[in-house]
This record gives sequence, structure tokens and C-alpha cells, in this order.
Amino acid sequence: MSHGPLMLDLQGKMLTNEERELLLHPAAGGVILFSRNYESPDQLSRLVSQIHALREPKLFVAVDQEGGRVQRFCQGFTRLPPAAWFGGLYDDDPVFGLQAVQIAGWLMASELLAEGVDFSFAPVLDLGTGVSQVIGNRAFHREPAIVADLAHGWIKGVHAAGMAAVGKHFPGHGNVSEDSHLALPVDKRRREDILMEDLSPFRRLIESGIEAIMPAHVIYEKASPELAGFSHYWLKQVLRGELRFQGVVFSDDLSMTAAAEAGSVTLRARAALEAGCDMILVCNDQNSAVKVLDDLSDYSDPTAQMRLIRMHGRTKLKRGKLRLDKRWKQAVEMVARYERNPTLELDL
Repeated sequence: MSHGPLMLDLQGKMLTNEERELLLHPAAGGVILFSRNYESPDQLSRLVSQIHALREPKLFVAVDQEGGRVQRFCQGFTRLPPAAWFGGLYDDDPVFGLQAVQIAGWLMASELLAEGVDFSFAPVLDLGTGVSQVIGNRAFHREPAIVADLAHGWIKGVHAAGMAAVGKHFPGHGNVSEDSHLALPVDKRRREDILMEDLSPFRRLIESGIEAIMPAHVIYEKASPELAGFSHYWLKQVLRGELRFQGVVFSDDLSMTAAAEAGSVTLRARAALEAGCDMILVCNDQNSAVKVLDDLSDYSDPTAQMRLIRMHGRTKLKRGKLRLDKRWKQAVEMVARYERNPTLELDL
């Protein structure tokens, strides 16, 4: 059995019999976990082990563990600063800022891998322009070159722990005010400005080997009439063609309000896959996930299968050994600076 094209979510902290059946469906490829699925590291480890034991190759288990206000697992995990905090460190001392962000990437990945989680949907590569509240301090900085530098440092740490990285939200969500979870964002700027500014961090990280990209649920009206995640122009012409990206393309959640622009959930799923996504996400709507599974029962994309192999978590230290590791202790002390001085993020 190969990886199916759908990543879906779970209702609670343990698998139900119905969810086991859904995850054994040939169109299932992975699970994304949320705060409601988490109680403690022990509980998480048991849940992930149950998911991984269901089939071969193992289903992916992923989470949004960026840090700041987007950290699904908190109690029992190190509290990670928001990305903008590292931008503040960089402004004060670029060398230390880059060291700190690499340590934080390693810490995030090591703690997830210790419980069996394969990857986090991070880092955010959007620009911190102040226009987008939903991005806000999730962005490293407003300057594209600094975003690229800090994200590259974060990814170096993630890779050192044995985890793949996912850059989002291609080609950039930082210059639209609407929240795509709740509305349909439209970027009215010139295509040339988007390519020159917002796309710059993605270009840099693709050149350095990032494994996966997640497109934005945003319409860039002067470049393509479709949302980026449903756009042949953005995914095939720009991402695959001009940027020569060879990794995985994950859709953003197809249940988000902005995605409804593409039609019913099954039409959205087909449109995203046809536009160039390798794996699609349907979250917080199990009925829709079931419809997509049924509609994609016979779907197959051997090229996507080859790309997805790289997303499995690789090396890891179990929790007990990790917390005895000198690197972990040093990393926890470093990010504790955020607890002592969180106001750096307010300057950005």
C-alpha cells in the first residue's frame, strides 16, 4: 500500500474504530494533529505509535509547531518563541540571531521526533510587513533577505535533528489583510513585485534544498485568477518550472473559507491535485474528509510517491535520552530568554 493523497485529522486523543477504518483507506496518506489531540508526551507517543502501526509505508504524522501562538503541543514541550523574536535578535546581533534560530529549529524537531511525529508545517516564509494579522509575528522579519537567512538557519537545525521542513505560504501571505481561514484574500499588487519581494525567501530556500512547500489560499489577481494552491501558473509554471522545485507540495487546509472559491470539497481536492499538489489537507470536517477519500479511491501519482518518501522522520533520540543530551539543555536555556524578555517581538 502506498501513501494516499489525503492528510486528515482526528477528533480526540485516541483513535476511534471509525478513524482506524478511515486511515486504512487507500486514499489516506497522513494525519495532522491539533491541540485537541494532545494531553501529554506519553499520550502523544502512544497515539502516534498506533497511527504508524496501521500500515506500511507508515502514514505521516504532522503538526503545526511553529512556536509563539501556533504551537499545538505545549505542556511537556518547550515553549518556543514566535519567529519574529528571532528577527529582533538578528537586528541586534545577526550572528547570535542565526545561532539562536538554528538551535530553536533543532529543539522543535528533536522534541517532536522523540514522540514519533514526522514533521511540522514550518517555517513560515511570509514577510512580516504588518499588513496581515494572521501572519503577524509568525513571520521572521519584513526584509526578504533576512527572512531567508533566518529560515535557512531554522531549517539547518531541523535537518540536524533528522526532520524535513515545509515552507509556507507560497508565494507569500504577508501582504494581504484578510485571514484565509475566514475570508478570501486577494493580493492586488503587480506580479513583478510579488516575484521580486515575497517570492525571494522561497527561491533561496528551494535553492538550499527545502523538502516541501505549502501554497497560500490567496488570489494574486494580476498573476492568476485562481487561488495559488489551485493554480497551474503558480504551482507548475513558477514553482516547478522557474524555481525548479523538486520536493513535495502540500495544499493548505481545503476546509478553510477561502478554499470554497474552488467549489465543493471533492472538486477542491481534484483541482488542487491537478494543479500540482502532491498531498492535500482536509481538517476539522470529517464528513468532507470521507467524501474526498471515496472520490480519490483510485487516485495514483507515482511521482508524488517518490517525493513524499523524504517526509518521514529519520534520526531521533527518545525523550529520556534527549533530555539528558547537553544540546537539549543548552537549547532550552537559550529559548528561555524569550520567557525573560518576550517584548522583543513587540518591536516588530
